[in-house]
Amino acid sequence: MSPGSVLQPVLKMKVDELFLCWLSQPATQLTLKDCLRSIKNEERFEIGNEDSGNGKNERFASKNSNPKQCVLGDTRLPLMSFSPPQLSTTLPLATPASPRNVSNIRATRRPSGTRVVQTKKEETLPPSLSQNIPTFYFPRGCPKEKVNIDAVIAKIERTFSEFPNERATLEDMGKVAKACECPLYWKGPLFYCAGGERTGYVSVHKFVAMWRKILQTCYDDAAKFVHLLMNPGCNYLVQDDFIPFLQDVVNSHPGLSFLKEASEFHSRYITTVIQRIFYTVNRSWSGKITCNELRKSNFLQNVALLEEEADINQLTEYFSYEHFYVIYCKFWELDTDHDLYIDRKDLARHNDHAISNRMIERIFSGAVTRGRKAQKDGKISYADFVWFLISEEDKKTPTSIEYWFRCMDLDGDGALSMYELEYFYEEQCQKLDNMAIEPLPFEDCLCQMLDLVKPQCEGKITLHDLKRCKLTNVFFDTFFNIEKYLDHEQKDQFSMMRDGEGESQEISDWEKYAAEEYDILVAEEAASDQWNDGYEAELNPIDHQKANVLKYQMEKRPFFEMPSHLADVDLDEYDYEEDFE
Repeated sequence: MSPGSVLQPVLKMKVDELFLCWLSQPATQLTLKDCLRSIKNEERFEIGNEDSGNGKNERFASKNSNPKQCVLGDTRLPLMSFSPPQLSTTLPLATPASPRNVSNIRATRRPSGTRVVQTKKEETLPPSLSQNIPTFYFPRGCPKEKVNIDAVIAKIERTFSEFPNERATLEDMGKVAKACECPLYWKGPLFYCAGGERTGYVSVHKFVAMWRKILQTCYDDAAKFVHLLMNPGCNYLVQDDFIPFLQDVVNSHPGLSFLKEASEFHSRYITTVIQRIFYTVNRSWSGKITCNELRKSNFLQNVALLEEEADINQLTEYFSYEHFYVIYCKFWELDTDHDLYIDRKDLARHNDHAISNRMIERIFSGAVTRGRKAQKDGKISYADFVWFLISEEDKKTPTSIEYWFRCMDLDGDGALSMYELEYFYEEQCQKLDNMAIEPLPFEDCLCQMLDLVKPQCEGKITLHDLKRCKLTNVFFDTFFNIEKYLDHEQKDQFSMMRDGEGESQEISDWEKYAAEEYDILVAEEAASDQWNDGYEAELNPIDHQKANVLKYQMEKRPFFEMPSHLADVDLDEYDYEEDFE
């Protein structure tokens, strides 16, 4: 703008602003609705004037006229014409300058004029649509048609009548759980929710009041289980909520009877099971298990199987002691100072330094760990190691894919760029050079990975792309696990495709790894006992645990089932001539 020019207000903009302000007022909108309804229903208005000498009433019908203005009270509202409009840039005035401006309408406004308007019939509005939509959201389960609560309560009261003073201890709660039509190992949550932890027993009146409330508000097993374990005022479960329930399983399950003598390992086993529960069930990574997440999982089915399966190791998804034994032994080997925390150097020694240093840095950055100890002190706990080991050995599950995707997504934009892939592949190339192996150029490797994953968007790989891929383990190992990367390179491509297509396999990669490692640990312990030949050396706690468990496990596993290096020899291909010459 030139220095001498003067600001000129734009009149149309101000007028438009005032018009919109007037149009947005509730009174204006109500009046407009009434006018439009009158026009639609072809209602007639009678406008009279007491002061006019002839007392003439003027009538008009909206369908036969071209209404420009509707006079209601002291307000005159311009209406949109239904005939082809005359374009004009001027704002319609509230009062016409001349009566000739309005066709077919002659109404003169006078100070003492009166108005007679024909009474309008109120239209009956149709009923709200929400009344016809059935309820479809049931956060506490879908209510059943008819549940005879009184019959259930009567059965519970008969069960309590068998106990002294109608009081049930924790040992008696198995019968009460059956009376409530619950799995046996709900007995611990039932006992603690009724206040038995404070007094050591549960009275019939307190238990009946508690269970009646649950039956009236919770309609499926997931809602009932969450209500039994959750803290007051919450509608979700955190990790500590599972401790009393799992402690009762440790104390009473026949498959864990040998663990009673090693009470110092109760908390380690419980921690392992809790982490496996949240690893599988808590799909939102929130640290809070909701009814919906529990309902979608198979955890409650596994809890019911605790009663039917005496061998705890058959429940491989959550409760297997063999799996706990493998995880804890692997952690104990890395935790040199045995403070139940490991740092970057400790984790780097896992599997003979197979994991790249850049990936270890990402694990300790807090991308996949809970709490701030990893960032503050540079250490991760045993609970974090459980997530790491399961994700490392089975990269095909949804949680493990999310685990490693979080680690590789450096900028947190929800996609893996070519830069991020190259960042991790650089260290793989350095390791291959140190092993005197010529690495594949990144461009060629990138083409292979893109052909493997087949991303929907060019130039980036999303989490959805990886979950659709059947060989995510090959993808992840290529960028941060040198040992497994070389194993994949030596395998036939068609065999890997067959392994990836075997989605309906009965045993997962983690279960294969845990079974193999457990057999190796048991065999090493047996060999160690043979070399000792009765020598009682001072053992550390993990050695004590190995010795205690070994006796129990060897009774169940025949000696000929233990692995041997001769088991892999094909006798048909073995060359006997050289041995006999």
